[in-house]
Amino acid sequence: MAEEQLDGKTGAASSDGVGRRLKALRKMHGWSQRELAKRAGVTNATISLIEQGRVSPSIGSLKKVLDGVPMSLADFFTLNFEANPQVFFRSEEMADVGTGEISFQLLAANRPNRNMSILREVYPVGADTGPEMLSHDGEEGGIIVEGQLEVTVAGKTELLQAGDGYYFDSRRPHRFRNPGPLECVLVSANTPPSV
Repeated sequence: MAEEQLDGKTGAASSDGVGRRLKALRKMHGWSQRELAKRAGVTNATISLIEQGRVSPSIGSLKKVLDGVPMSLADFFTLNFEANPQVFFRSEEMADVGTGEISFQLLAANRPNRNMSILREVYPVGADTGPEMLSHDGEEGGIIVEGQLEVTVAGKTELLQAGDGYYFDSRRPHRFRNPGPLECVLVSANTPPSV
């Protein structure tokens, strides 16, 4: 395998950086060197030598290894393997970003560069999002966990029960209301994140 400039450096420093990243990627998936080699169609020795920084793979060779993951070269060099972001969240760790009487508990509120918002929403009896129809970029969906929720989207209204769900383009005018005798709880997601 020829040495090539992969991460702004050449030679041992480059192969050492690539090796550390490859090892972190492999461990992130819980694979042995043998498993990654099998997936990539290369020898065990190849993976071992790259991870030890003893060889610097060509772009083509590295791409072949990453195709076994699968992962693009761009993702390989931009994914932060060193970071240890929080993965699990307890109820008390979720920020309530709701206004008024409706509770919106946002999962991973402090996570930088979130690509979606996942919410646990609680609508008390009679609560609604207001007389004005909502409209914003993105998509959203949700599943009713308890109670019932009246959902209006683009002039069409449905009363959803526990187990029912919705999914729509958020640019369509919409509104939510709990007309039932019980509190309504649902889990929803929207992207891009609106909160």
